[in-house]
Amino acid sequence: MKRIISCCRFVFSESCFLRNNSWVLALLFCCQPIFAQKKPNLLIIIADQWRGQAMGFIGKEKVKTPFIDSFAKKSLVLTQMISNYPVCSPARAMLMTGNYPFKNKVYSNVNSASAPFGVELSADAVCWSDVLKKDGYSNGYIGKWHLDSPHPPYVATSNNEKKVAWNEWTAFDRRHGFDYWYAYGTYDIHDKPMYWDTKDSRDSFHYVNKWGPEHEADKAIDFFDNKDNVRNANAPFALVVSMNPPHSDYKTVPKKYLVPYNDVSIDSLLKDPNIPPAQTEMGEEYRKNIKYYYANITGVDAQISRIIQGLKKDNLLDNTIVLILADHGNCLGKHEETSKNNIYEESLRIPFIMYWKGHVKARIDTTFLGNIPDIYPSLLEMMGGKKLIPNNIDGTSYAQYFKDGTGKVPSEQYIMGAIMSNNAKKNTGFRGIRTADYKLAYLQKKDGTQQPFFFNIKKDPFELNNLFNKDDNQIVELKKHLLDWLKKTNDSFTIQ
Repeated sequence: MKRIISCCRFVFSESCFLRNNSWVLALLFCCQPIFAQKKPNLLIIIADQWRGQAMGFIGKEKVKTPFIDSFAKKSLVLTQMISNYPVCSPARAMLMTGNYPFKNKVYSNVNSASAPFGVELSADAVCWSDVLKKDGYSNGYIGKWHLDSPHPPYVATSNNEKKVAWNEWTAFDRRHGFDYWYAYGTYDIHDKPMYWDTKDSRDSFHYVNKWGPEHEADKAIDFFDNKDNVRNANAPFALVVSMNPPHSDYKTVPKKYLVPYNDVSIDSLLKDPNIPPAQTEMGEEYRKNIKYYYANITGVDAQISRIIQGLKKDNLLDNTIVLILADHGNCLGKHEETSKNNIYEESLRIPFIMYWKGHVKARIDTTFLGNIPDIYPSLLEMMGGKKLIPNNIDGTSYAQYFKDGTGKVPSEQYIMGAIMSNNAKKNTGFRGIRTADYKLAYLQKKDGTQQPFFFNIKKDPFELNNLFNKDDNQIVELKKHLLDWLKKTNDSFTIQ
């Protein structure tokens, strides 16, 4: 303010030498840095295990997402976005680092079984949050983190009592630029979640008697209001809200979110041909859980609405980039798969909804082949220019395309998963390549053999027909691209 007054005094005192309204131009020129647009805030909302097909406006499933349906009309929606490694920790590590798993070292889920092999987010990794912190941002993280290895004595929570421990506190020096911290490692009791607050020590976590997404929405709204001075009010902010539902257990969802499905017949939810028949294990898995899965999504949709309304109430929405996505999808029994970490579309495809008023053109994009590592550099370029992007990341910035749909776009996506942490340098899990029309993948089986898959996903979106023929020209070409990617990412997986 002092600078504005000083500037104005100068202009008005000298205005006798300026004719007509040229003093106005002088004022604007003098004060240009003051009126320059502020750095945008960033809000990332992540839901766990939310498949990209399960949004009402997409029209593929009878899930009720009224807020997302409305918000999507004002946003960029990428319907072909995938999780390149469709399981929790690897997907989140790719988002945070902009690197694929063998580079960021999170090539399987983080737990006590993978801990001896160094599977966790490194303390010296340069996350986008580290970059923004250095650029003057005040950062916050709320909810599920799942990137730090459990170590003995294990934290006394229920998911650390069995053979494999999962949950862990994140030490102060491992929070990657997040000043405000209200989070946990991984914990699946959604109706009584647990959290560590910013200053809590490892043994001082607390439980909350409220459905996790509702409580996390409360905390996000408090962050915007800056309740208890949890952020620097004079700095731009970046906030991540990481909700566990619609991850299992599905039946802990509050009953009010199940009510909209009371009059929906189960038969009307069983139209997709890749749902196994009744009286089979996975067929029954789908039938008993699908309404609860949808109810969780409806509940998450309601909390996203509350969070966005909180931004709007505090006059923050117009200068905030909002990104809504998931870490991976969920088969729920389709293709005989219980949930994720497989090659199928329900596992791979995730929501991607981006909003930034006046900067991101609203549209539903059905062609862009999005990869999680590309989100990191794209956001940084949108927020501060290419100078913010580290040189050694795998991701590519598509900032301009996100904003207006122009520029070069990726022509293929690479997938991997189910890697055994104790055998990562040998063949385990699957690797593959996905294009607009095709998916080629190789699955290493426990007996040492390798099963190839080739789907025409454009003509066969439910992946019912494996068309693999090693001599097919399309397969030969895609295999070359996949081999190049394996080499580029230092992946020792071999294709038989």
